[in-house]
Amino acid sequence: MKKAIMAIMYDFDKTLSLDYMQNYGFIQALGMTPEEFWKETNDFSNKYGADKTLSYMYMMILKCKEKNIPLTKEWLGSLGTNIKFFKGVTTWFKRINDYGLSKGVQVEHYLISSGNKEIVDGCLIAKEFKKIFGCEFIFDGPKNEPVWPKFAINYTQKTQYFFRISKGALNPSDEEQVNTKSPKRRIPYHNMVYLGDGMTDIPAMILVHNNGGNSIALYSHGSKKSDVVQLLKDDRVNYICRADYSAGSELDTVMKLIVDSISIKNTLERKQEKTVVKE
Repeated sequence: MKKAIMAIMYDFDKTLSLDYMQNYGFIQALGMTPEEFWKETNDFSNKYGADKTLSYMYMMILKCKEKNIPLTKEWLGSLGTNIKFFKGVTTWFKRINDYGLSKGVQVEHYLISSGNKEIVDGCLIAKEFKKIFGCEFIFDGPKNEPVWPKFAINYTQKTQYFFRISKGALNPSDEEQVNTKSPKRRIPYHNMVYLGDGMTDIPAMILVHNNGGNSIALYSHGSKKSDVVQLLKDDRVNYICRADYSAGSELDTVMKLIVDSISIKNTLERKQEKTVVKE
């Protein structure tokens, strides 16, 4: 029987990682605290009415120039090795992949982050994703430093990747493929799951939930469970779980049940197709 394909889409900061990725060495290299850097970023955004994602990317360039720090892709990648993850994350991907295969489901993992792809590319789990979508710089010039944003993904722009992943249109610069009507999608909407931790993930969570997929809001010791409970009460997500990816955790159990449901639906659809062919 043909395997069903399932896509699990993840936010990164405080969903997989314990903190914002820039807090693991980049900000410290500037001689600043995370509180100072993010306050200056927010002040800049508020002063000019600028997008917060573009604002932090600008502040990264500005502060590195002020401190005479070469902002290279290689240096950013090296910072990714410092990132700390929630319990069970490093074993999660293989465990869920293996479980999916045992049920006739091919699981694919996608990262959709408003953080720096250059940093994520250097982290321990980067290899686990079929595709990483994140903010990127164009590196050019004699010092190969950022000259312009290549991609910037804010909380509403995350929603486009739901359609891209469903269609298999994974090149972010390809607008034609993602906008062309497809008679059959590579990954049906109901085979898609979104994991996020908070308010900036709400548009993506709602989109997945309302199109028949599953959205899971995560909370941790450092966040308010009441915030994600409200998302469930408002019917914006399907489930809420603690950010614990270890075997036997609530999240592990829920994800495996979702895999089971996709497997059962796939079996029923294949049986229905065979019945139609026979007749």
